[in-house]
Amino acid sequence: MTPADAALQELLLLAARRHMLTRAVLSKPRQAGEKKTVLTLRRVGQAERLQAERFLTDGKALHENLPPGPSPRLEELLNSHGQINLLTAAGDCELRRAERSGKATLLGGSRLRQALLGADAACACEPEGNDHRKNRILSGAEPFLRLLDVSDETGRVRDKKQAKFRQINRFLELIRDCLPALPATGALRICDLCCGKSYLSFAAYHYFANILGRQVHMTGVDRKPDVIARCAAAAAALGFDGLEFVCGDVAAYDAGGHVHLVLSLHACDTATDLVLRRAVDWGAEVILSTPCCHHELNHSLRCPPLSFVAEHSMLRQKLCDAATDALRLKYLESEGYAVCALELIDPEQTPKNIMLRGLRRPDADRNSPAARRARAEYQAARDFLTGGNGSVQLVLCPPVPAEQKSE
Repeated sequence: MTPADAALQELLLLAARRHMLTRAVLSKPRQAGEKKTVLTLRRVGQAERLQAERFLTDGKALHENLPPGPSPRLEELLNSHGQINLLTAAGDCELRRAERSGKATLLGGSRLRQALLGADAACACEPEGNDHRKNRILSGAEPFLRLLDVSDETGRVRDKKQAKFRQINRFLELIRDCLPALPATGALRICDLCCGKSYLSFAAYHYFANILGRQVHMTGVDRKPDVIARCAAAAAALGFDGLEFVCGDVAAYDAGGHVHLVLSLHACDTATDLVLRRAVDWGAEVILSTPCCHHELNHSLRCPPLSFVAEHSMLRQKLCDAATDALRLKYLESEGYAVCALELIDPEQTPKNIMLRGLRRPDADRNSPAARRARAEYQAARDFLTGGNGSVQLVLCPPVPAEQKSE
């Protein structure tokens, strides 16, 4: 095993131990008949295992369960592929192997190691069980899924809605991971901002009210009157008495007090920034937001050092997507939140698959040294990307007083 392979294996196992492994994609296999292998962390019975799913050129898929530690079989899998992309909740790295010499090079390994060791435990997620169907929160037979036409009258998920069904289940799994950050008793106040067709509003309400048996006051807010009318009618038909829908501008909506959980799926462009500001203003314990359409920074990027990226339109957009969401997380961090970016659903299903998660720290203090430092880092990064253009409509942090910048 080369030093690069050994380093990659160490990072893979470290991510698995810290429950931050998203997946490792092993491509360019040396063995004929194979396409790629995907490694994920699974719970099999009472034990955790690295599950290797090997995709073959004839369309078949084979599964192996490996111990989550060094093993000859794991080394064999890693060594038999020319490219390995390790994806974690703390960041990514990539191993490339030269075709002729076999020399391996690890890109981003040191940075990922530091990120994994320093990542907040709030970014960790429990591994899924090996039996996906058994461990899904929803079965497909729920009345709200039938009413929304995700399932047919027998409770079978429609073929064209399979991806939506997986997305809804994954979203509920992410909510379940956040339960320790929410009040254990009493009524829960939840807002779904820019709720659209509200699949996730209905799912979240069903999860809290019908599965967990909690008292819930939930509001979905959107500017489209026809959509809101349909959602309100559906809630009434389902008997979801604690779920209401309001037609209006998120910026003008008055939640009437403290909100525990703020949700937002695919709020377009700077609407996501507005959602985050409202959630912070309400002091929400949990924020879950999946952004969409990152146009603002793309139009406002003024960064000569990054011109070698920005001159390529596709790369410019990817850069602006990642930078915008990273700025949003830094903003939440400056307001006392533990933050991370998670994968909502397989990117093959939709490119809009990044979930931004913020969990308000019990000792949250926006005037603490850590919060002021995060605010200063946010402002420095924002100025670097936009050339100090104050009109850019990304999340705005109040400036750090001069006497605090050195802390």
